[in-house]
Amino acid sequence: MGIDDILQYFIPKDKKFYPLFEQASANLVAISKELYEALTTPSKEKRIQHIRQIEKLEHVGDDITHQIFHDVETTFITPFDREDIQRLASVLDDVLDFIHGASKRVELYKIDPIHPAMIKLAELIVLSSEQVNIAVRGLRNRRNYMKVREALVKVNSLENHADDIFDNAIARLFDDNTSAIEVIKIKEVLSALETATDKCEDAANVMESVIVKFS
Repeated sequence: MGIDDILQYFIPKDKKFYPLFEQASANLVAISKELYEALTTPSKEKRIQHIRQIEKLEHVGDDITHQIFHDVETTFITPFDREDIQRLASVLDDVLDFIHGASKRVELYKIDPIHPAMIKLAELIVLSSEQVNIAVRGLRNRRNYMKVREALVKVNSLENHADDIFDNAIARLFDDNTSAIEVIKIKEVLSALETATDKCEDAANVMESVIVKFS
């Protein structure tokens, strides 16, 4: 039996926070896929259906976040620092908020056709969400930390790619003689999508802090 196995034996088995975070990250993957489907479907009716599903999943995320914050206040022993638990819950919820915000603007501003950069950013959000989910699920066991770190590195790389897509898209908007109103509409959606990738990176940074403290 190795030292990690011995330590795992003495660490209390968490029955609250890890399952809640895994629910939150799985919900994040689900909502990111709904976003991608909303932006890639040629049907306006189906796009609205996906946006409605995004709204429902955003509410699911709110409920999970509230439960985590409630449990932090009522639990004597937590699996890692309370501040990190609250930060991770908050940033995961932030990703949902920006995904919801982006989809809502697409509907309210009647954006059609969908700008290609929106689709590219939505794809990166799906990929980032999947890596965040891998990392969250790996937090339960110290033996998974190498896999967690690999996922976190990928999230950081995806966020850098999203920055490039956003910057290039905004530059082209001004070069294409797009009307000022359309520029504002498209820029707001692109900004919300790019910020969602920022928040995925924030979640990765929190998890990196957690595993550093336990390594």
